[in-house]
Amino acid sequence: MQEIFNQVFVHMGRVREAWEPQLKLHETGTITSIASGIAKVSGLPGVGFEEALRFPGNSYGIAFNIEEDEIGVVLLDDYFHLHTGDEVERLGHVMDVAVDDELIGRVIDPLGRPLDGKPRITSAKRLPIERPAPGIIDRAPVTVPLQTGIKAIDALIPIGRGQRELILGDRQTGKTAIALDTILNQRDENIVCIYCAIGVHASGIARAIATLREKGAMGYTIVVVAEGNAPPGLIYTAPYAATSIGEHFMEKGRDVLIIYDDLTHHARAYRELSLLLRRPPGREAYPGDIFYIHSRLLERATHLRTELGGGSLTALPIIETEAQDISAYIPTNLISITDGQIYLSPTLFELGILPAIDVAKSVSRVGGKAQRAVYLAVAGDLKLDYAQFEELETFARFGARMDENTRKIIEHGRRIRACLKQPESSPVTVIEQIAVLLALTARLFDDVPLDRMADAELAVRQAAAGLTAGGREESKTVENLNDAERESIIQIASKALIALGFIPEPRKSGPQESESRPG
Repeated sequence: MQEIFNQVFVHMGRVREAWEPQLKLHETGTITSIASGIAKVSGLPGVGFEEALRFPGNSYGIAFNIEEDEIGVVLLDDYFHLHTGDEVERLGHVMDVAVDDELIGRVIDPLGRPLDGKPRITSAKRLPIERPAPGIIDRAPVTVPLQTGIKAIDALIPIGRGQRELILGDRQTGKTAIALDTILNQRDENIVCIYCAIGVHASGIARAIATLREKGAMGYTIVVVAEGNAPPGLIYTAPYAATSIGEHFMEKGRDVLIIYDDLTHHARAYRELSLLLRRPPGREAYPGDIFYIHSRLLERATHLRTELGGGSLTALPIIETEAQDISAYIPTNLISITDGQIYLSPTLFELGILPAIDVAKSVSRVGGKAQRAVYLAVAGDLKLDYAQFEELETFARFGARMDENTRKIIEHGRRIRACLKQPESSPVTVIEQIAVLLALTARLFDDVPLDRMADAELAVRQAAAGLTAGGREESKTVENLNDAERESIIQIASKALIALGFIPEPRKSGPQESESRPG
């Protein structure tokens, strides 16, 4: 035993003699003033723009204003425990977030801290929340559709993987419902979904997470949360942190869908920070660079070239309008940044037409090139018929006399509208959508009473679901339908409607047609 102790002491002596003290430079500053989520700090001459700073109590901030005598710092945590004279330390890097596969299924804040009561994220890999968007040479065309499961969108306003499609409308018109339904429809699509809640009330976030868990979507979803009562700095960083997490998967060759809910609160948080930092206000009191902060965020959504993995990041930002004013400052900014918009009308919402998508004001500038060929065959006529119906319906309300052709257009349009209705959290498969759309273009529903349209559509969908019940993959079933296969689907839909008495059985022209044929 004595020999063991001697060996230990000899080893300790050698280590002590070999150790040399190392001096490490730490640059610290002092808080000169603090209020409303903003701190003024002096004594950090080497700090850089958007560099992360540590405050007492292990709270963080970002250097936002770099001035000659002091810097303006945006605080990312509660600041009630901070006081003038407290020490501030440079961290030597910009603000970053942990990225790893273990984030899937988790609920975190923009700094990567868990909010679901589970263990903290232990990933060693971190990415800056602010990253440059991929260059033009690194991007590939959008060629693969992103199916939302919503008939009105997939048929008339298609979205491609790598696209940026804006969802806008007044309060309580179903914007978040469309975003969540899109996430639910990605169950078997091998797509990583990120739901970024920006300045939303805790009750709304809890409902969204409960829906995702109930429908089994948390197995491929990450939720990044900055509640409405969070500091404005944390709300401001939320979408950038969520995008960095998405880029981690995109660079690994995965397809990613990210929801920003919503950028109205993000713009207001940035306006609050800018005014507190004494930056000059512009139109509607927003600073002049509000366009830049949103464009550099959404430009990160893209489809990468095959040489870079071929991954994609699809962005669905949500924006709130006031009194249906889509020409306000922030909505016009985002409409010009994105590749199209889905406009939700409060008038349609009040009439019970859900989802309340205004087809006339909605457009997709990219997704049509990625839309399945079978949709392209029916969507053009469908949109034209629906547009004619909406114009004629306005005149019909005045009690004007209509000829037979006009009456048929209006009746057909009403059935298109009835078929585009869809309950929340009920995505429709591709083959079922195709069957309903082909039945519409063949005018099979024109003789069905309006109050029975829901039952008639359900019958067609159930009949179409049997086409893939034999084990064939749905994508192969509907990817390239020839004329004979389309006619076959129309016949199946027609038989389903005849069997339930929604439409009359076609008359047989002669006795020979009733004779049975061998084989």
